[in-house]
Order: sequence, then C-alpha cells, then structure tokens
Amino acid sequence: MNLARLRYPVNALRGRRYPEPPHPYRNEFQRDRDRIVHARAFRRLEDKTQVFGERLSDHFRNRLTHTIEVSQIARTLASALGLDEDFTEALALAHDIGHPPFGHAGEDELDRCMRAHGDFFDHNLHALRIVEDFELRYARFPGLNLTFEVREGMVKHSRDFGPGEWVEFDEYLPGLRPPLEAQLIDLADEVAYNTADLDDAYTAGMFTVEEISAAVPRYGELVDEMGRQFPGAPQRAVFQEVLRRLIDLLVSGVIQGTMHRAQASGVENVEEVRRQSGRLVTMSDPARAANLALKSFLTERVYSTASLAEERRLASEGIGRLFGYFMEHPAQLPEAHRERIGTHPAHRVVCDYIAGMTDGFFRRTAERLLG
Repeated sequence: MNLARLRYPVNALRGRRYPEPPHPYRNEFQRDRDRIVHARAFRRLEDKTQVFGERLSDHFRNRLTHTIEVSQIARTLASALGLDEDFTEALALAHDIGHPPFGHAGEDELDRCMRAHGDFFDHNLHALRIVEDFELRYARFPGLNLTFEVREGMVKHSRDFGPGEWVEFDEYLPGLRPPLEAQLIDLADEVAYNTADLDDAYTAGMFTVEEISAAVPRYGELVDEMGRQFPGAPQRAVFQEVLRRLIDLLVSGVIQGTMHRAQASGVENVEEVRRQSGRLVTMSDPARAANLALKSFLTERVYSTASLAEERRLASEGIGRLFGYFMEHPAQLPEAHRERIGTHPAHRVVCDYIAGMTDGFFRRTAERLLG
C-alpha cells in the first residue's frame, strides 16, 4: 500500500503566472524541472560551498553535488510513496538555488548587512526572485515562469507561515500545508547533508570510526555487522558500506514514518493534506533517534571545529567588506545592476549581486576591488 491517493494531480495545476500552451510530450512538472536545470543559478551551484571549502580539499561536496544527492533521495521517496516524482525532482533541484557563496556563513553575513538597512536576506525568498525575475531566458516573460505549485514548494521549503507573516509569500496559500511532494524535500535534504557531511568529515580525518560508533549506537551496530560480513576489508571500504546502509535506514524511516502518519491522519486527498495542522512527512522513531544522534555528533565534532570556524570567519569578513564597498561605490556594479538602483534600494541591489556570485567569482571580485 502507498499514498497514491495523495499524489498531486498534474491535471489540476493552478497554472503559470504567464499562460503558455501545453507541451506535446512533457507535462508541466517535467518542464519546470528542465527549466531549473538550464538556469544559470543552477549551474552556479557547482562553485558554491556546501560545508567544506575547496581550500580544504577538492573531493568534498559542493552545492551542486549536494543538490543531485537530494534529488536522488527525493525521487526514491516519491516513488516508494506513490507520489509525483517529477514534481518532487523539480523542487529538489531548486531547493538551494537561492544560496549565496560560502554556505550558511554567507547567508548569515548578507542578512546581517541587510539588517543594518532595515531589511533582511533569506535564501528561499531569493530563490523565488531568481525564478520570477532574474533568470532571463524567454522573450515573452521574465524569469522561468514556473508553475504555482513549484513556486509554492520553494517558499515553503522547511517552514510554514500564516497570513501576513511573510508579505512576499501571501499569494502562496499561507496557513495551509504544501503538498506531500514538497514536504518530502526537507527530510530528503537533511538525510543528504547529514550523511554527506559525515562522509566528507571522515575523509578529512576529523574523527575515527570508533568515535562515531560510540556517539551513534545504530551506526556502531552497522559497523559490527559490516565487520562480520567483510572481514579484513580496508576500513575506508567498511566505512562506505556502513554509510550506504545508514542512508537506507534514514530513507526507509522517512517512508515508514510518513506512511504511518498519513494513514493515522485519515487524509484522503491533497486538499485534506493542505488543511492538516502540521506536516505529514516524518521519520519513524528508530530513524529519528539515529538521525538526531548523527546531527549531534556532526555539530560537536565537525561544524564546531576551529578549521571550519576560521573558514566561516573569513567568508563573513569578505562578504561584509565587499557589501560595504559596493554601497560606497555603486558605480562599480555591473551595468544591469546599476540600472536597478533607480527602482530598487541600493542595499537590495548590492545584496542580490553578491548573493548570485560563486565562491570563485567572489574571491576574484574581492581581490580586484579590495586587494
């Protein structure tokens, strides 16, 4: 049994902001997915930090490889639950396109700079502005002209909001839950980055198998199991075998937890999903316990380390300096951005420009302008 009755009906879409004729052999969610993949903002994810910067190693995930991993997990979840895989994939591919350079450190610093001007920066809102305005690929309309459902899923990634809470999002059904396909993305994202960060940090020598086994009991059980199954195998190979099974444990936990909660809720269609007081996508208790232990371990042994703290400090300092430089020297902005200052506040234009930069382009720009 699956949740096919709760699958979002592609023939019941609310449409696009600018009407378009249907495509002869692709449905609307497939078209959205393809538009996201061909967007410049999507390509720029290749040179945006996930957690570990290129100065530590060139083997680590970046925003693009992370996005691909989220997409794989999200499609697996949607398929197993009987939901729309194309809708889910489009949302997974778009979920990080609003991130600025240098990961969360870059986002936090841009928000700090904007707060000084009575404004703020939020990567979900920035992602919406990218697909609504900044991408220029069509002669008939600005942006990518994505379906309402994909835009709603983007702004409701990892949070819900009520009427008037986010004025910029008031057209996206505030007070209602998004469809299950959109609800999947948050946990697909969490499974992807927790396990990937564990992999990258182990590669960086930040902890041993024994240390993670002691902190995450389920992980230790998998290590013992793999040790019996592959005696004498190199530790790195054993680590990868355990990692694969850990991913499977967490993904299976999302499937089982969501099935149980959806069945217990009694919902029979998408509109009933929307009217629920909370989200239906969740993990089973065993998977949630393993995931929480893993997050706690990563926070203590990886995210809080001096090397990553220094990377974040350098990123924040650089973004703050470049933001201030452009505020004092707006003539140094590219022409397309200078022209927007007449209709948008200067701090918003500067923020949008920096948020769109890759890590490499940021460094080259800062070197050229700041030395």
